[in-house]
Amino acid sequence: MSALTSRVALVTGASRGIGKSIALALASAGADIAVNYNSNSAAAKSICEQIRAKGGNALPVQADVSKTQDVDRLVSTIERELGPPTILVNNAGIAELLPAEKVTEEIFERYLRVNLTSMFLVSQRVIPGMRAAHWGRIINLSSIAAQTGGIIGPHYAASKAGILGLTRSYALQLAKDGITANAIAPGLIETDMAAGVPTDVRKTIPAEMVGSPDEVAQVAVLLAENKMITGQTININGGRYIT
Repeated sequence: MSALTSRVALVTGASRGIGKSIALALASAGADIAVNYNSNSAAAKSICEQIRAKGGNALPVQADVSKTQDVDRLVSTIERELGPPTILVNNAGIAELLPAEKVTEEIFERYLRVNLTSMFLVSQRVIPGMRAAHWGRIINLSSIAAQTGGIIGPHYAASKAGILGLTRSYALQLAKDGITANAIAPGLIETDMAAGVPTDVRKTIPAEMVGSPDEVAQVAVLLAENKMITGQTININGGRYIT
């Protein structure tokens, strides 16, 4: 029996990349998985089929987590079909390389809404269930850009930096309820989003290698299983940023 057996985990943006790897890893650790997706239903259903083929339990649920009504429908569906989520992995997000002068107010606000406000909305919706269970894990996907500024642009860096503050506040306020909150800040990971990163940026990684989504997933499982790690930012960047 794993520490996560029969726990219900919601992974947002789980139809590909890091979210997909985390969903599969949590399922392997025994959790029941709600695979959230925005538009790629075929990919989400495929992931659920992979989990079920190995004896796990999984549910694909469409929702735009930047919209309050969608979030409420998402969590209500999971509560009805699987039970209240006590593991939340806030992974959904967007990224587009833009120079500062091209970042408009509209773009900036959109990134805050999709990358940061979405995490607040989903967290607020599931926290009551975690409190009732006196057990919960909130795992937020940030980025090395929150710490270094990154190369994508101020719109992205600001949204990812806000995640760190949100995570620490939840950690402090929810610890007495048996709920931990942590952030993962990946560097360059081999995903669709990283495909366009210039070669010269890749050469700045001291480890001289790019990370894999599975390596991020390993950390997510650790954070889900551990009751004492809270309020932390776990860096997975090959030495490109060292605290």
